[in-house]
Amino acid sequence: MKLSTTKGNMLVMNKLLIICTAFLTVAAATVISSCSDNRSTGLEYAPNMYEPIAFNPDQPNKNFKDGKTAQNPPAGTMPVGFDKNDVYPNTTEGYQAASASLTNPLAVSVPTLEQGKTLYLNMCSHCHGLEGKGDGSIVKLGKFPGPPSYSTGNSSRGGSMKDLTDGKIYHTITHGVNLMGPHKSQLSPEQRWKIVMYVHELQKLQ
Repeated sequence: MKLSTTKGNMLVMNKLLIICTAFLTVAAATVISSCSDNRSTGLEYAPNMYEPIAFNPDQPNKNFKDGKTAQNPPAGTMPVGFDKNDVYPNTTEGYQAASASLTNPLAVSVPTLEQGKTLYLNMCSHCHGLEGKGDGSIVKLGKFPGPPSYSTGNSSRGGSMKDLTDGKIYHTITHGVNLMGPHKSQLSPEQRWKIVMYVHELQKLQ
């Protein structure tokens, strides 16, 4: 019994010795590191994430003949996301110019019409109604006047709604009119053209 107690005490002493040794080692390492050069950042992981190697636009650049980093784009190119049809200003003149110049670049097909219908239902029907009659869910609340029907109404800018051209519809979706806000930032050019295609179907309803 006495021998067993002695062994137990030795194990406890050995554990305490190991713990103390580990603590002293960590403490010594902390003291030594604190006395080193404070300007050192230590090891760096992926330094190019915060120290970019690319040129800034306003920096000199020996890779180009004129020594500039910022270069003009090649002729005939356009920025990503740029829509050449958005050059028509949000004015009456721009509206009429869009009517005279713009035509839908998408070919009429069942899949494209279905996509246009889905976009219309999600983005337009709450005001214009499921069939374009100007009786959407928001209008039914009685707080806002309904837009004119695509098939029987008259446009606030003159003419019948059923005679609206590709360009006029596209321009209106892009810039908005009256209480309708612009949808340029919400719908891509292709999505707008698909809605234009479906609106023409609604113009045929009686």
